[in-house]
This record gives sequence, C-alpha cells and structure tokens, in this order.
Amino acid sequence: MKKTLTLWMLFAAVMFAIGGCGGTSKQASAGEVIDDAVITTKVKSAFVSDKKVSASNISVSTDRGVVTLTGTAKDRQESRKAAELAQQVAGVKAVDNRISVQ
Repeated sequence: MKKTLTLWMLFAAVMFAIGGCGGTSKQASAGEVIDDAVITTKVKSAFVSDKKVSASNISVSTDRGVVTLTGTAKDRQESRKAAELAQQVAGVKAVDNRISVQ
C-alpha cells in the first residue's frame, strides 16, 4: 500500500513537472526568450560593424525569431541594408522592416 501511494505521488509529481514545461502558443518559452535576446544582440552588432547603417537610429526587437526594425534611415539603401544584415543573422525567421526614411 505504501509503495503504491509512493508511486502515485511520484507519477503526479512527474506529470505536474512535465505540464509546467510546455509553453502556450501565446507565451514564449525561456529558451525562445534567450534565443531572441541573442538574435537582437547579433543584429545590433552587425549594424555597429557596418558603416552604411546607423546603429544609433535603428531599434531592434525580436519575438520568436521575427526581427522588427524601427527608427529612421537617411535613405532607402540604409533601410534595405539594415534588413539585409538582420536577415543574415542565424536564427532569424523573418524581418519586419518598419524603418522610416527621412
């Protein structure tokens, strides 16, 4: 009897732990959040390394691998270059370029 109760408690604990590991479709897992932070950092680094893109005028955010670029660019070439650099970063699924051209 005691062994059966212990097994049931162990089973319940394992099921509870497994249930807590899954994210919902609207909630990012811890791994996804970390991956997004890494992607954002790599995109910003690519901007800093490139002389054609003003890293200080363009903001970067990432959600589940989708990079969103906002801010201003001096011309269409800078806007396109920023999107191109973002797309080249490993882990980027898509780029939403919302950069406005001055």
